[in-house]
Amino acid sequence: MKIQLGEYLLPMEIIRKNNKNIYFRFKDDGTLYVTCNIFVSEKEIRRIIKENEKSLLKMYSKYLVKRENDNYFYYLGENYTIVYDSNFKKVVIEPGMIYVKDNKMLDKWYKEECLRIFKDRIKAQLENFKGIPNFSLRVRKMKTRWGVNNVTKKIITLNSELLHKDVSLIDYVIVHELCHFYEANHSKRFWLEVEKRYPYYKLARKRMRVE
Repeated sequence: MKIQLGEYLLPMEIIRKNNKNIYFRFKDDGTLYVTCNIFVSEKEIRRIIKENEKSLLKMYSKYLVKRENDNYFYYLGENYTIVYDSNFKKVVIEPGMIYVKDNKMLDKWYKEECLRIFKDRIKAQLENFKGIPNFSLRVRKMKTRWGVNNVTKKIITLNSELLHKDVSLIDYVIVHELCHFYEANHSKRFWLEVEKRYPYYKLARKRMRVE
């Protein structure tokens, strides 16, 4: 079943249930799924779609943007196009391109890279610190924080999304969290400690908020 939506001729699937309202959504394959009451006819559905064409086109536009973004991968501040090929036994990176067998391979590699790069950058930044206690590193995806330092338990947690950023921003977050071993809050003294090791921290903070 097809539906004309603006300049697009799209596949459409109707799902009838006992619900009162009618719902529209685009699946990953670009199909317009219509969920409606069992008594709503196809003719009525097409009429409602025509009346709401502008809103549905906006929805479809968002779907197209998401689909395009899903084909890109950001790694250390650079943008790569993902190429899926079942012949690849490991992740291969070339200028502007990243070759993988599937998303499972990419996810595994990403987690390994987080640990490898974060550990390397921590080691490099620790040269600018004295008296830092032994601590554990954890990596996980966080919605609102780039890093967390549990000073009491001596655990630094870094957001896995940091790997998308360039090395200078990764370094800033690491410096920030390490400085919490000196000052557990965000007092003036804390920021002075940060500035000693990362003079352009204000610019980094701005970039982290904007990017």
